[in-house]
Amino acid sequence: MSPEVRTVTATEYPDWMRAVGTGFLRAAKPSEEEIAGRLARTDLSRVRGAFDGGRCVATFRSFAQELTVVGGATVRADAISGVTVTPTHRRRGLLSRMMAADLAAAKERGEAVATLIAAEYPIYGRYGFGPATWTAEWEIDVPRAGLDPRWAGPSAADGGGRIEMADGAEIRKLGPGLHARLAARRPGVISRDERWWERGTGVDVPAHEGWTEPFYAVHRAADGEVDGLVVYSTDDNWGDGKQPLNKATVRQLIGVTPAAERALWHFVCSIDWITTVRSGYRAPDDLLPLLLPDPRAARIVTLADWLWVRVLDVTRAMEARTYAAEADLVLEIHDSAGLAGGRFRLDVSPSGASCAPTTRSADLTLDVRELGALYLGDESVRRLVDLGRVEENRPGAADSAELALRTGRRPWCPDVF
Repeated sequence: MSPEVRTVTATEYPDWMRAVGTGFLRAAKPSEEEIAGRLARTDLSRVRGAFDGGRCVATFRSFAQELTVVGGATVRADAISGVTVTPTHRRRGLLSRMMAADLAAAKERGEAVATLIAAEYPIYGRYGFGPATWTAEWEIDVPRAGLDPRWAGPSAADGGGRIEMADGAEIRKLGPGLHARLAARRPGVISRDERWWERGTGVDVPAHEGWTEPFYAVHRAADGEVDGLVVYSTDDNWGDGKQPLNKATVRQLIGVTPAAERALWHFVCSIDWITTVRSGYRAPDDLLPLLLPDPRAARIVTLADWLWVRVLDVTRAMEARTYAAEADLVLEIHDSAGLAGGRFRLDVSPSGASCAPTTRSADLTLDVRELGALYLGDESVRRLVDLGRVEENRPGAADSAELALRTGRRPWCPDVF
């Protein structure tokens, strides 16, 4: 008999969490306090599991999210996480059944897109998701970087201001406003709730995750307004016992002005005893390498796909974002799940954008997964045409779409979920 796929009840939630741990290779059982805390914050109508003989053997959950799109507006998103299948029940279609139920419910709720962070690349394209943002991580050899070792803080030459040490309570107070300002200027940023800021500053972090208190600092502009923050941790490495060779790892850095971002990176790279800085996950076009006198001092240690997007409502999604150039394009969207397929005319003019079903001949033909990859402006239409993943039915259509869809700075999602 095939396992039963359905939503999870409160009494089944501990077994669901056990199955999540099995799927993510965590053998330790969650405590009763952790289970109760998570359950209190969880909408069980969006938690699904597969049950075989009363035992949970696959897990899936989603939650409400806001995704910033090109131009600074947000769309409602169905954020997907906690996806596992127990090793004894692989290749039985359990993920497909849970995904189909969740996406159908999200479509019914009026969510324009679904999002996720893919642990494995090959899985999610078959459900219509495409990689819409990428992430990069650098390791900086501080002595080689060429920064002024006598640097004592921002100067009038770079906008003035000052950097102050802070604590977790201050970050919880100031962080949400800074994050909102970042979201308004960077497509790909996702919403953070109060719990996100609590976990990020050590409030009620589950025991199995561990917690080491980091350092916090904020940047104030010349007028006193806080326009940036950094959270970082350090190790304790004295080499042969006489020379400090410590590493600073950035957990979070927000600069809502270029001056704040430059100052915060300079600050982290000027801390006494720090010889190496790990940047944490950043946008691939981050200012970081090029703001160093010697950019080669920063070597890339991670470059990977990050936020995946699945369009559920083509009209709502495409009308929510802005475009870099005028365009009149007919897109033929294929969607094997039947959620977002059809032929749509995207008409972009100085007065705005409209996207509506049409019977006009298609200019470009593509799968919904390619639409997801293109949605936030990171992927190239021309590259997808050359790869055979987008079909150009009218000469010049790909170039027109390229000009309209791409963004000056690459989209970036700072978070994992």
